[in-house]
Formats: sequence, structure tokens, C-alpha cells
Amino acid sequence: MEKVLPFVGILSDKPDENPDFYNWNRVKLRYCDGASFSGEGHDEASQLYLRGKRIWLAGMEDLMAKGMHNADQALLSGQSAGALASMLTCDDFRELFPATTKVKCLSDAGLFLDAKDVSGGHTLRNMFASIVRLHMVQKNLLQSCTSRLDPTSCFLPQNYIDDIKTPLFLLNSAYDAWQILECLAPPAADPNNDWHNCKLDHMQCNTSQIQFLQGFRNQMLDAIEGFSKSKKNGVFINSCFAHVQTERKGMWFAYNSPMIGNKRVAETIGDWYFGRTRHNIAIDCPYPCDNTCQNIAVEHGDGSLHTSM
Repeated sequence: MEKVLPFVGILSDKPDENPDFYNWNRVKLRYCDGASFSGEGHDEASQLYLRGKRIWLAGMEDLMAKGMHNADQALLSGQSAGALASMLTCDDFRELFPATTKVKCLSDAGLFLDAKDVSGGHTLRNMFASIVRLHMVQKNLLQSCTSRLDPTSCFLPQNYIDDIKTPLFLLNSAYDAWQILECLAPPAADPNNDWHNCKLDHMQCNTSQIQFLQGFRNQMLDAIEGFSKSKKNGVFINSCFAHVQTERKGMWFAYNSPMIGNKRVAETIGDWYFGRTRHNIAIDCPYPCDNTCQNIAVEHGDGSLHTSM
């Protein structure tokens, strides 16, 4: 692990970069378990212990002892796998505090969809199924979901976000760059490399590929339909080819950060958290209408990403 981690975007201590949260106590809890802090599995023979939930609980116990129990306001946020964790533990986080504490949760790029890949398979569902089995996460999933669906389905956010009682904000790209790369058009689902150029640069996608991606966007909007009707929740779904935005300096509160209407990500989330507006659902028009995007393209064969305008 890196010895030093950057605190930028929503974690920045500079008011001109992070006007609403710059003077908060800000903590990063290292994600190191492999199942978004939900695992409770072990294999005695191999001496393999997968204790993600215990890591999360120990982290919370430590922070509460250091003074977090005195907080007037708290926001649990996460990016990607951490965003999945912020949803899975959201109500548990709320229960740590007195009823008088304002507690909300934020998921940045955690809306992993059970969508068919380009071959008609279910790459993401299969990936999640293996995590659920290995880490034995079923006992730590929302019971309101597992009472009606199988554990793998209840690891997929679309099936339990409506059950989360604590106010939750979903920030996601409708064309999530990681999901396109790893779940919609992974090499196993694209043996002829038909999607290679499109994955590297969305400007090289042909008409049918764009149509497929528009279908993915439609599935995302369908998945949040019920969630969006609750006044306590917030949504920012933009039409950028990106993955994670709260901890990217140029995508949070820069002069050229992505916008929906006339509001940047930071402004929309701040308005939602502090109750400055009554309407907190921002959904972009379909690609290619948004000219404020900073898009993410693949730079290396190892799957790393870089930002491009």
C-alpha cells in the first residue's frame, strides 16, 4: 500500500476546491479485504481468513473512540468498491450515532449493474457470485433483500438501494468506464476484439456499439427509478465516460468540472447534504449531449485509466 494518500476533491482541506467539506474531519479507511467490507469467510485448511466486516467494525470502533461519536454531522462515502461498501454499511453507520446527528451516505461509481455483456453473458454477476461464495458475505447483506432474493442478487446495489433507510446519494456515470471495460466488453465476451477501439476511446464506437451503451444507460435509469422517488435521496447521473468523480480534483469543484444544468458535482451533493434544495435528482441527457464531461479512456493494457477532455 502507498505510504501517502492524496486528499483531494471531497477530501480536500482547501475551501476553493471543496467549499462544503474542507474543514471537516476527513478519514480514509483502507479497503483491503476484497469484498467491500462485507466478508465473514474462512478456510481452516489454507488458513485463509476473509474478515471484511470485522475490519470495518474495528475501524468504526477506533474512530468513535477518537471522537467521532461527538460529531454533529457525518457523511460515509466511497468510490467504486468503496462505494459498494458505503451502501452495504450505510444503515449500520447511521446506528453508530445518536438520532440528533445528521448522517448520510454517498456512493461514487458503485452502481454496478447486473447487465448482459456483449456476448449475452453475465460477467459482473458471475464475478460477484464468486466473491459472495468465497467471502461468505450472505450473513452481512440486507435482510430485507435476502428474504426475497439470493445472496448474489443482494450484493448487486440495484436490488437493495430502495431498502436503505439512511439518506443516500448516488453519483455515477451512465457510461461507467470500468463497467464497460471489465463487465460489458471484457476480452472473454469479445474474442474477436470488436470492442477494442471503442473501449479505448468512445469516439471510435460505431452506431451499434453506442446503441448498446445507450441500453446500459437505460438499465441504470430503470434501476434507480424507485430510489429517486424518495425525497431523502439524491442522484447525479451524468453522461460522461468516467469512473469515480468525488476524489478527482478536476471533476469535483474545478472551473471545468462536469455539470448537469448549471451545477457541478460538489454543488449538487452539498445542496443535498445540507438540505439547501428540495429537488436533488440530476440526470443528464444521453451521450453525446454533455460538453462539460471529462472522459476516462484506457491508457495501458493493465486496465489503468486516465482523464481526457
